[in-house]
Amino acid sequence: MDERYCALVLVTTFACLRWGEVSALQRQDVDADAGAIRVRQTFTEVRGVGMVLGPPKSRAGRRAVSVPAAILPALREHLAAFVDDNPEALVFTTPSGRPIWRGNLNKVIGWSTAVGKLGVPGLHFHDLRHTGNTIAARTGASTRELMARMGHDSAQAAMIYQHATSEADRAIAQAVSDAVKAERKKAKKASAGSSPKGKGKKRG
Repeated sequence: MDERYCALVLVTTFACLRWGEVSALQRQDVDADAGAIRVRQTFTEVRGVGMVLGPPKSRAGRRAVSVPAAILPALREHLAAFVDDNPEALVFTTPSGRPIWRGNLNKVIGWSTAVGKLGVPGLHFHDLRHTGNTIAARTGASTRELMARMGHDSAQAAMIYQHATSEADRAIAQAVSDAVKAERKKAKKASAGSSPKGKGKKRG
């Protein structure tokens, strides 16, 4: 994948942003030193009109999101290399500086080729946000905290990720339990095989 789009993938995933949100980010919305992104607008693609910039659909969608420190170097490099100093300059664009259409995403960044090389050919771009939400849920964050980060008014979506995390945790616990049982069975079998079979018969 072209290095121009590496930060796009990282921010979408680890800041849990929707496509319309990440594509609408402007330089003034990103503080790569403090590690914060302000979501205050979103792009909506309207047939026959184009990409329309407007506020998030819900009040919860307008939010501030902390960015993991691990991806800040990549974000800083992206801002320095690809984003104009104008506060209103879009953070993620095509080489010509135009917004990226969701429908044109594969062609522009070579998404299918990139995920194919990674061995996950069925991965869609919107799966990145789902991945980020799942990772966030695994940190033990409360439902309200997840709602704030994900930009949801309803607790339902946050609870789905918490439930998925609980299911995964139970699956891990079950796998560990099965491994322990298997080892105990193996040890018991080995012990039985090495124990003496009994004393010899007495001579008359």
